[in-house]
Amino acid sequence: MKDYPIIASITVDEQISQAIASDVKRVILMTGNITNLGSIIDSLHQSGKQVYVHTEMVSGIGRDASAIQYLADVFKVDGIVTTKSNAVSAAKQAGIFSIQRIFAIDTAAITTAVRMIMSYKPDEVELMPGLMPRVIQELKERITQPLIVGGLIRHEEEIQQALKSGADFVSVGHEKFWT
Repeated sequence: MKDYPIIASITVDEQISQAIASDVKRVILMTGNITNLGSIIDSLHQSGKQVYVHTEMVSGIGRDASAIQYLADVFKVDGIVTTKSNAVSAAKQAGIFSIQRIFAIDTAAITTAVRMIMSYKPDEVELMPGLMPRVIQELKERITQPLIVGGLIRHEEEIQQALKSGADFVSVGHEKFWT
């Protein structure tokens, strides 16, 4: 995965076919609902994509351990993306991958996030927004997990800067970066 560091953030249903046709290996699914989730995930899996469902963004999915187990058992997701530490624990119990999404709004938020990361040990961390080279470097020095950055990225130079600053992956919602 490291040789292709772009992760497709799918925010609307119309992007699903574009993600399927793209070069990305991983997608973060932030669209759909409990009634169409199975067919979306099946289509993405059949095209060779790993699917990580953002539990707070897909409609009809609870945020408790039962919902995470259901995603693992019924939909065979590769993992979840969440802002909730208890969902990270539930993903571990369900045997799936977890990405803890954090927001860099100030120093206190980063300090709290690092403490939660150390306690709950998600498999990866996603930092939002992804346009802060110094913060990317500092966070990468404080955590052991692979670091994804995303949010507000609009230009190729921003992707390159994030990777140079220490990000392992960049999640982007614009299809032009998926190929």
